[in-house]
Amino acid sequence: MREIPLFPLQTVLYPGGVLDLRIFETRYLDMVSRCMRDGSGFGVVLLVRGPEVKASGVRVAAIGTEARIIDFDRLDDGLLGVRCQGLQRFHIRRHWQAEDGLFLAEVEDVVSDPFEPVPEDCVYLSMVLKRLHQDYNDVVTIGTPHYDDAGWVANRLAELVGTELPTRQKLLELVDPIERLRALGPHVKIAALDA
Repeated sequence: MREIPLFPLQTVLYPGGVLDLRIFETRYLDMVSRCMRDGSGFGVVLLVRGPEVKASGVRVAAIGTEARIIDFDRLDDGLLGVRCQGLQRFHIRRHWQAEDGLFLAEVEDVVSDPFEPVPEDCVYLSMVLKRLHQDYNDVVTIGTPHYDDAGWVANRLAELVGTELPTRQKLLELVDPIERLRALGPHVKIAALDA
């Protein structure tokens, strides 16, 4: 068990994913400053309305992803722009709000995806992802692409396919990367039909 600060958001971050944030609240400016000074991360967790984890009227999903700051800049509007990369998924055991308003949590790490080759029936999903990366310049991928890794392909597709937040959260919570990839199949077909 370990303690990390939480950043509840209306988004889902996957391991290996990229998230750009605009920081303006004092509690989050202080959190970013501490994380940069200590080389530590913070938890990105979906802000929900259901009966999941609750503290001080704020409800968040029980599973989130630790984010590490990889770049920052002062934006044109004067706000702090922060680029983060998703690292390890975690399970919130309990969380609370500090005096400065920042949420903190005791978390346990969720097992990282092992390398699993993309199964034969999902190779088309890997090909779709590769095509998306080639066709859209604004798709950000950090590091070397791993189109043969089921977990990596599933996480990148989940970021790109326009699914509802509850679906994105359910995908994050799936421990088996091949199950996560197969669960994306119908969403990718629907997205292709809408295009």
